[in-house]
Amino acid sequence: MVEQVQDPAVIVTKAYDFVLWLLPKAEKFPRSYRFSIGDRLVASGLDLLLHLVDAAYSSDKREPLRQAARQINCVRYLLRLSKDLKLLSLDSYAFAAERLEEVGRMAGGWQKSSAKTR
Repeated sequence: MVEQVQDPAVIVTKAYDFVLWLLPKAEKFPRSYRFSIGDRLVASGLDLLLHLVDAAYSSDKREPLRQAARQINCVRYLLRLSKDLKLLSLDSYAFAAERLEEVGRMAGGWQKSSAKTR
């Protein structure tokens, strides 16, 4: 039986592209939110990316993938808050939510695949 292992480069690339899109958006937040919500959103996005990179290069992927799942939820709520405060347009929020959902599905699949190999 051939084991199906997700190519880590795909999810890392998608997370990278998401963070690349997110950085200039957060820079445009009004000053009153840029250093609170904007910084937290960027930091959570970067943490997500780094946890996925860590998982790609770790022999035991469970902990970095668990942390990535946690960061996905943090980013999800910060994006929602940004939309509700009108820091992000509805279109930008929809775009970000779709990309984050895709990364989340891929990370979840990778997590399940890694759990089976242990």
